[in-house]
Amino acid sequence: MKMGSLFSGSGGFELAGERVGFHTVWESEIEPFPMRVTQMRFPDAEHLGDISRINGAQVKPVDVVTGGSPCQNMSIAGNRTGLDGEKSVLFREYVRIVKEMRVAHGKPRFMVWENVPGAFSSNKATIVHLNPHRQSNLLT
Repeated sequence: MKMGSLFSGSGGFELAGERVGFHTVWESEIEPFPMRVTQMRFPDAEHLGDISRINGAQVKPVDVVTGGSPCQNMSIAGNRTGLDGEKSVLFREYVRIVKEMRVAHGKPRFMVWENVPGAFSSNKATIVHLNPHRQSNLLT
């Protein structure tokens, strides 16, 4: 399976995927040190940079997109503003990219999101409705 990673960090999803036979096609990260780590670990993967500048219709198609968007606004240690928070709102960029990819390529089939348990209880827990058969219901 081909995989893309958003909010790549130091490549945890990519490393796990590669160990079970996935191939990392591209990644997105903006922090310099984690970028150096993933460039060293996955030299063949394309580095897309800032998630807010990615057009999902223009990235190479993959079967699965992974990512752990910023958690500061959802964590019990944070301000609990949820997906409307200054940093956690970037999850909506993740969803936008997946929607654009599905319209353009019919893929990815899977979207794997990692975050803190507070994602399901912050800001009245209005979070995500996923329905694999209706791409318009990715985020409601």
